[in-house]
Amino acid sequence: MFDPDPQPEAGPEPQVVAEGIPGTDLPGPYPVGSYAAQLRLRLRQFARVQLVGELWGMRSSRARVYFELRDPRGALPCSMWRTDFDALGVTLSDGARVVVAGGCDYYPGSASASPSFTFAVSELRIAGEGDLLAALARLRRQLAADGLFEPQKLLKRPLLPRTIGVVTGERGKARDDVLAGLRRRGWAGRVVWAFAPVQDRHAAPQIAAALRELAALQEVEVVIVARGGGSLADLFAFCDEALCRTVALLRVPVISSVGHHTDRTLIDDVAAVCCSTPTHAAEAAVPVDLHAAQAAVTGHARRLRDHGRRAVLARARLLSQLSRAPSEHVARHRARLHQLVRELRASGRRTAADGRSLASVHLLVLRRSAARTLASEAARRRSELERLALALAAHDPDRTLQRGYAIVEDRRGRLVTSASAARAARDLNVRFHDDVVPAVVPDP
Repeated sequence: MFDPDPQPEAGPEPQVVAEGIPGTDLPGPYPVGSYAAQLRLRLRQFARVQLVGELWGMRSSRARVYFELRDPRGALPCSMWRTDFDALGVTLSDGARVVVAGGCDYYPGSASASPSFTFAVSELRIAGEGDLLAALARLRRQLAADGLFEPQKLLKRPLLPRTIGVVTGERGKARDDVLAGLRRRGWAGRVVWAFAPVQDRHAAPQIAAALRELAALQEVEVVIVARGGGSLADLFAFCDEALCRTVALLRVPVISSVGHHTDRTLIDDVAAVCCSTPTHAAEAAVPVDLHAAQAAVTGHARRLRDHGRRAVLARARLLSQLSRAPSEHVARHRARLHQLVRELRASGRRTAADGRSLASVHLLVLRRSAARTLASEAARRRSELERLALALAAHDPDRTLQRGYAIVEDRRGRLVTSASAARAARDLNVRFHDDVVPAVVPDP
């Protein structure tokens, strides 16, 4: 039975008096803190047991290690003291099958903190390869046996597609990486975006639906599926069987870029091309580097033009030599050479004049910069000296005496700072701002 007044663990809890809901037979209302404390007590009374399952999503704080224990029928949040976990000396990754021992625990929270339930783990050992990883290996073998790794790889990919479809997260960095890869290729076609979640249990159906919609567009010639890196649990949506079968049966080639170099999902095996990064996927979608191709075409055109010009000039020279007298030929070339010399001289003078003008401008800029620097440094030092002078004046003992204070010294000039010292010295000098007055302490 619920006890509305449990013994508090950390001080008295204020009781809030409120009327209950009219027409209900349920007891109460009780303070939520009391009910939370009773719930914590009841959960801690559950039997301590051993559990076996898959370890996923491990993270740690300064005091505890947190993870989830999963199997095909459910999942349970777990925590373990970090000192106990470090003492095990094991390295665990997502999907590892483990056996844990412990019991239920509950943090009731407060007005400023959320409650939380956890299975408090006191012991842990590795049980072997995880069921999810084994199921993934079985599914990979099944898809290979069904011949689903080949259809996409047999599709012809265009060298220069006009329209590219992209399936990715709307706010992920993969979107920018795809655009950067396309710009690097110099591609200026059309991109059709299909944004879908790329991480959770609902992601795979939405990714498959986005792929079907893009494939239904006749103008889409290739599709990129892109996602950044993450743990195997984060990428598990791309191992969904229905998604992989959808990709294998699409009419357009699919280029996958899921995770990083070391990650391998089932969609990578089914897709036409598997790339390590979204940028690499964009470059695979446009195999032709348009910048390099344009430079090559321009170079060929220039070489053809130069060759034609040289051929025409050579034929003209030959005809000139055959049709005109040698003297005319020499005169023409002499005149042409004189013209070139005049042009070279004029060009040299212009270049020298431009150089002198530019040097003058640079010299003027440097002089002004030097003047500004010197003026700024002088002003800074002046300000610093004034500040130091004010600080020194503020600590001058004479200014303190001018405000009405006096300094008591013995006849040797040593400071007297207490009444007992004054009685011991007896003969004193009292220093004011304008003079020193001798004084004698009478006998008590």
